[in-house]
Amino acid sequence: MQIWVDADACPTVIKEILYRAALRTQTTLILVANCALTTPKSLFIKRIQVGGGFDVADAEIVKRMHAGDLVITADIPLASFVVDKGGLALNPRGTLYDRNNMQQCLAIRNRNETWRESGLLSTGPDKLSQRDCEAFANQLDKWLRLTMNG
Repeated sequence: MQIWVDADACPTVIKEILYRAALRTQTTLILVANCALTTPKSLFIKRIQVGGGFDVADAEIVKRMHAGDLVITADIPLASFVVDKGGLALNPRGTLYDRNNMQQCLAIRNRNETWRESGLLSTGPDKLSQRDCEAFANQLDKWLRLTMNG
């Protein structure tokens, strides 16, 4: 099992958590972005730079990932593709997307997008908090324990 990261918008603090986890557990971590990335030197940490364009990194992740892999993303449509392919998606705030909640998450995302377009919703999500980072780390550790034991 591997961990894929939609790295263009992934917060630095989340990447740091992922680097430490990959090194500690010797789990392959692959960051995909359309810009150059600097990562720690490790056999377990890889990066893929894709061309620019709308959803190019997302498409590359979906193409290369396998059932059972974990994808780190705040992009709910990408998470939906991952779940459809048999993977799990985890957003930087610690929300795990799976077959049980994906449709509801997509519906909420689409509703919020409609509200933003009509001017009813003008703000985005709050800044990433320490609580969010802890929730992310806890979900990541849970996934790592399950994959290592099973």
